[in-house]
Amino acid sequence: MLSGRLGAAIAAGLVTIMVVVVAPTDVSAATPRNLARFKAAVGSVESGGRYEARNPRTGAYGKYQIMPANWPTWARQYVGSSAARQTPQNQERVASGKMSSLYRWLGSWRRVAYWWLTGSSRRSGWTRSATRYVERVMGKFHRSGSGAAHHIRLIGDRSASIDYDGHWRIARHDSYRGGTVRYATGRGASATLTFTGRGVTWYGPTGPTRGRAKVYVDGKLVRTVDLRRSTFHARAAVYSKRWSTARTHTIKIVVLRTRGRSMVAIDGFGSVK
Repeated sequence: MLSGRLGAAIAAGLVTIMVVVVAPTDVSAATPRNLARFKAAVGSVESGGRYEARNPRTGAYGKYQIMPANWPTWARQYVGSSAARQTPQNQERVASGKMSSLYRWLGSWRRVAYWWLTGSSRRSGWTRSATRYVERVMGKFHRSGSGAAHHIRLIGDRSASIDYDGHWRIARHDSYRGGTVRYATGRGASATLTFTGRGVTWYGPTGPTRGRAKVYVDGKLVRTVDLRRSTFHARAAVYSKRWSTARTHTIKIVVLRTRGRSMVAIDGFGSVK
């Protein structure tokens, strides 16, 4: 876990390491949804999934790079002994307990990822390096949901299944799925997908310069979404719709002209089978 480690990596001394219990833990509470996927994403980014990984500069250890000052407190809380060894099994138990507690406190996996890096619960004003870390974690989190067990078909922005009308351009970013998105700024530009399934999700970037769009499902206006956020998120789940059975549906995104921030982008769609 990187609490305090980000500061050492960027500018030594800017972040003070605090060994505190930031929120009370209810060990009887239900396991948060998608905990396993989130843990896998963090472990991949932190250590490549290696239980024996050690940061020679900070001493952070294991799959989740937990700081040595934090391990005794967390091990006592989630394993039952502050002297518990950092075995793979104990690392998993501690990570599950701590991440579950953080999720119940912070309310989203994105904010948990930010806390795991910085030890901070702030909602905005994230540094570029912190934002990149969060986007890497959440990118792996979303991609892990594309497997057969989740029955999700991912449709990228360059797919021939998407019918673009109006002037759409290509933007590139490492955190976009496939490295690109299609974006438009002109009022009335649209992107239409026809699919067969029992659900659909529109993925796209949000941030300070992003605009608004209307979402039509099966020809009916269902929502006007505002993509403006205080910080940039490369691949947010902008809109989702579910049905009880699989049928053929159409989703259409129509760009609205928003003064000073008219950009609307399509990173892709997820169709639930």
